[in-house]
Amino acid sequence: MAEPRSLAGRSALVTGGAGGLGAVMAAKLAEAGANVMIADLAPADSCSATRSELAARHGVSVDYCQTDLADPAQVERLVAMTLERFGSIEILINNAVVRHFAPIEDLPLADWNQALAVNLTAAFLCTQKLLPVMRRAGYGRVFNMTSVYGARGTANRVGYVATKAALLGLTSATAIEVAGSALSCHSLTPGSVLTPGVKVRVDALIASESISAEEAERRFLEGKQPNGRFVDPDSVAEVMLMLCGPVGLDMNGANLPIEGGWLARA
Repeated sequence: MAEPRSLAGRSALVTGGAGGLGAVMAAKLAEAGANVMIADLAPADSCSATRSELAARHGVSVDYCQTDLADPAQVERLVAMTLERFGSIEILINNAVVRHFAPIEDLPLADWNQALAVNLTAAFLCTQKLLPVMRRAGYGRVFNMTSVYGARGTANRVGYVATKAALLGLTSATAIEVAGSALSCHSLTPGSVLTPGVKVRVDALIASESISAEEAERRFLEGKQPNGRFVDPDSVAEVMLMLCGPVGLDMNGANLPIEGGWLARA
């Protein structure tokens, strides 16, 4: 007899889930038996085949809502649509992010405001709207995707660093507010993952320096992840799934680095 799926009957909302790490986490949730709503700015057909395949393979619903998470009205519409579709949302993964590269002196205010809106305010709004739903369900897990750069500064990425650091604070405050209930809130801190955006930069390094992919990866990670290789997205997703279980309550408010030892550097 097949093992029961640990998240059967649960429903999840994954922002920024059309590609990269978000897509891997959405797939893992579906594999574990959860219904999944994916929210992203990309057109719905960008991942329709993948969603259909996941739904058919695992016998769950995998839906999509094209959403500009910089717009609070669209965030509210997303939550309402997901609740209408699934009836409840017990797992929230605040994964959506925008990245801007510029020195502080040169960063346009519009880019700063977009980073605050997508990376931070959308996570706050989703959490605010869904905590009462989770309380009624008697189970809830909130995951805020932060970064090594939430704990360490880096040049030319002030919006990213500031919002990722703020997500750590949002996690701590949320964890205290839900402590003693069947809800918990955690931060996951990946190091460098070979997402589509990172791959563009690695490919540019390969082209400009005429070096192998292995050498480009080593140079890209030099001085960062001591293990010298990109973090496997499956590793991040497996930590998330672990925290969806009973251990997720005893570890309420945890910040879990999955970064190949990067934060261990002095």
